[in-house]
Amino acid sequence: MHVAFFVLLCSSLTRYLIVHPGAPSTPWVIALAVVLALLYVLGPVLGPRRPAASGAPTTAPALWLTAVIGTWLTLVVLAPSFGWCAVPLFYTGLRSLRTRPAVVLVALLTAAVVAAQVKLRLRFGFDPNLLFSPPAVAAVATAVFIHSQRQADRLRTVITDLVRTRRELAATERREGTLAERQRLSMEIHDTLAQGLSSQQMLLQAADRLWDSDPATARRHIRTAASIAEHNLAEARRFVHDLAPADLADGTSLDDALRTLADRETSDTLHVRFHQDGTPTTPLPERVQSALLRIAQGALANIREHADATAAALTLTYLDDQVVLDIADDGRGFTPTDRPGVVRGHGLPAMRARLQQLGGTLAVESAPGEGTVLSAAVPLPS
Repeated sequence: MHVAFFVLLCSSLTRYLIVHPGAPSTPWVIALAVVLALLYVLGPVLGPRRPAASGAPTTAPALWLTAVIGTWLTLVVLAPSFGWCAVPLFYTGLRSLRTRPAVVLVALLTAAVVAAQVKLRLRFGFDPNLLFSPPAVAAVATAVFIHSQRQADRLRTVITDLVRTRRELAATERREGTLAERQRLSMEIHDTLAQGLSSQQMLLQAADRLWDSDPATARRHIRTAASIAEHNLAEARRFVHDLAPADLADGTSLDDALRTLADRETSDTLHVRFHQDGTPTTPLPERVQSALLRIAQGALANIREHADATAAALTLTYLDDQVVLDIADDGRGFTPTDRPGVVRGHGLPAMRARLQQLGGTLAVESAPGEGTVLSAAVPLPS
């Protein structure tokens, strides 16, 4: 529309200079055309944007629009051919005013165009097109603009709703991520630091009971507690850095980590052995190794605290499509239950949550007096 306005303005001025060479009003027409062009150029600075439904243009834009229309009307009176600039001015008024005032302005501009064309062509006789063509063009231009503006308003509303919905979704995802991270940290702490502190407490209590009657055994318990404390300190430092298990640091494989865990958990009252069946065709992902090691740590902590077992076995089996870790003990056992609302501590739910994140499963086989077998299976990437 801006380009069309200047093209029509230049062509109207050129026509006037060709048809009316040396006319007395020529300087005024040229001056008014230059003023109109300058005023139109000032539109981005002073020109009003489309006002809100409850608002109106401010004083400066209103004065600008009045100056543009007034200058154009003066030009049309002096040179009717400038009436062709009306169509771009239609859109200027429609863009600047609310709908009703803009329609009134378009009607006034159309009337001026009709009057100018009738004055220009009167010497050639009456032409019905001079009366009906400008109103038809104005009506079409106004209808197209109003329809487009309404479509744009609806689109802006939709975009606003989408942006708000996206922000709400992002906030929800952040909250879910925060809750998931809290759950993951709680599982990490439960399977390492909490279990280690519980073991230290049991060992120190046993050492206190045996301090007078069996000092050698009491000292051994204290040394074991000190070893667990040292390992827990390494785990805590690992949490601070990257939350990876300390036993898997420096590229240690899962097999070696489980073997080290079995040796560390072996004591006078509990013998833990490790067995590996098969070999991995590809290195296990770090997440899988960390999850299986944490599950083994949590299971051995439960055996030590609750099972009253004398022997436990860690068996790592590599199959074609999955890796399976079995933790078995000869302890007192229990009655497994999957009923909703019935939870046996935090250990088993934490193990299941870890495996679900990896697409794996946890199976529990146990009965009172017959020991327990936990089987954690994780599918391998194809």
